[in-house]
Amino acid sequence: MNQKNDFFKKAGSFLFDNKVMIAFAAICLAAILLSGSPMTFIVDGVFTRITRNTFTVLALIIPVLAGLGLNFGIVIGAIAAQIAVFCVVYWGLGGFGGMLLSVLIATPLAVLFGYLVGKLFNRMKGAEMIAGLILGYFADGLYQLLFLVIIGGVIPVDNPKLIISGGMGVKNTIDLTGNLKYAIDSVRMVDIVTVVFYVVLAVTLIKIILHLLKKYQLNKGDFIFFGIFGLLFGISYIPEIEKFLSTDRLILLDALTAVLIVLAILELIKIIKSIWINKEPLKTLVKPIVTLLVYGLIYALTFIPEIEEVLSYVKLPVLPFLLIAGLCWFNQKILSTRLGQNMRTVGQSQSVAMASGIDVDKTRVIAMIISTVLASWGQLIFLQNIGTFSTYGAHTQIAQFAIAALLVGGASVQKATNKQAIIGVILFHTLFIVAPEAGKQLFDNAQIGEYFRVFVSYGVIALSLAMHAWTQFKKEVQPPTGGADLEIPALPAVTVKQQTLK
Repeated sequence: MNQKNDFFKKAGSFLFDNKVMIAFAAICLAAILLSGSPMTFIVDGVFTRITRNTFTVLALIIPVLAGLGLNFGIVIGAIAAQIAVFCVVYWGLGGFGGMLLSVLIATPLAVLFGYLVGKLFNRMKGAEMIAGLILGYFADGLYQLLFLVIIGGVIPVDNPKLIISGGMGVKNTIDLTGNLKYAIDSVRMVDIVTVVFYVVLAVTLIKIILHLLKKYQLNKGDFIFFGIFGLLFGISYIPEIEKFLSTDRLILLDALTAVLIVLAILELIKIIKSIWINKEPLKTLVKPIVTLLVYGLIYALTFIPEIEEVLSYVKLPVLPFLLIAGLCWFNQKILSTRLGQNMRTVGQSQSVAMASGIDVDKTRVIAMIISTVLASWGQLIFLQNIGTFSTYGAHTQIAQFAIAALLVGGASVQKATNKQAIIGVILFHTLFIVAPEAGKQLFDNAQIGEYFRVFVSYGVIALSLAMHAWTQFKKEVQPPTGGADLEIPALPAVTVKQQTLK
C-alpha cells in the first residue's frame, strides 16, 4: 500500500513539476494534427531550428545556476555579434575565416558588455530579470543610434550595398550570401576530423614538452586518447570513407544509426567490465541489457517505411550540432570545477556562499560574462544559418523566445539543465512551424497562428515568473517550525551537493 502511495505521489509530483512541458506537448500534438503538414516538412523544420537556436538557449543555463535568474540581458550579447557581422561584411570577408574573425571581434565586446551587466546586476540583487529586460531596451536604443546615425554620419562608411542612399545609417536588411551565409553549416566533416586531429596532436606535444620539463606527468590515457584520434584520422583516407566525409551534411538516418551504435558499444563495455573485471552479480546487468534492447527497438523502428522516409529526408549540418554538443559538455563539466561549485553555492544561498569565503559579486560577474559571450556566439550561428541579417530586428526577440523555449522544457527561474533546454527548443519551435498552418485550417487565416505562438511565448514566461513569485511568497510567510530552523549553518562550498546537468 505504501509503495502504491509512493508511486502516485511521485507521479503527481512529476506531473506538477512538468505541467508546462506536458501542456505544451499536447498543444504541439494538436497543432500537428490540425495542420495536416507532412512529417518530412515538420521534422526538417524542427532540426533546422534546433541548429540555429539551441546554442543561444543553452547560454541561459549558467546564470540560472548562479542565482541570476533568466538572463534577459542576452540581447546585449546578440548586439555584440551583430556589430562583428557588420564589420566583416563591410570588409568583404566571408567563409569560415570570416566567421572566425566575427568571433574574434564579438568575443571581447561580449566580455566587456557582460562585465558591465554583471556589475549592474550586483547593485540590483533580487531584481536581475527586470533589470535585464530594461537594459535590453536601453542597449537596443544605443545600437540603433550606432547603426542609424553614427555609421555614415560620424564614421565615414562608403558602401551602397550596406548604407542607406542618403549616406547615413545602415540598410534594414543585409544579405550574407557570399560572405557569412552557411559559413559554419557548410564545413565538411573531413575538415572537422583533420582540425580535431591536429589540435589533439598539438595538445599531446605540449604535454610531452611539459613532461620533459617535469611540469606534467604523462600517463597511458594521454597516448590512448591520441591513438584513437590518430586512428580515426588515418581511416578518413580510405576512399569510401573519405567520400562519405567530404560532405557538410549528414542524413538523419545515418546520424541516428551512428549514435545508436556508439551507445550500444558503451553499454557492451559496461557489461564486459561488470562480468569479467568487477565480478558484479548478474542482477546489475538488468539495466544495461534493457538499455541495449531499447536501442535495438529504436533501430528496428527505422525500417518502418514512413519513419525511414522522414529520417532519410532530413539532412543535418554537422559542425553546428558538434558545437551544441560541446556547449552541453561545457555546461555539465563546469560544475565539477571550483568556479562551478562557487556558482552553485551562490545560486543556492548567497549568505552561505559569503560565509564560505566565496566572492559572491565576482562569481556573479563571471557567470554573466560567460552567458553574454555564449549568447554572442549563438547569434553568429543563428545569422549564418538564416543567411540574412535583419539589422534592426534580428536581436529584438532573442531573449523572449530563448527564455520561453527554456521554460517550456521544464526549467524554472532557479533550475535549468541541458535536457530541459533541448526539449524546450524542440517543443517550442515545433509549435512555431505548425501553428500558422493550423490557424489556416481552423480559421482560414495563417496570421492567427503567428499571433498565437507569440502569445504563447509571452504566456509561458509570465506563468513561470508568477509561479516563482508565489513560491517565494509562500517561503517568506511560512512560520518557523522550531528553533533549529532559525539557524543558518555556514557550510563550506565544497559540501554543497553537486547536481549534474543531463
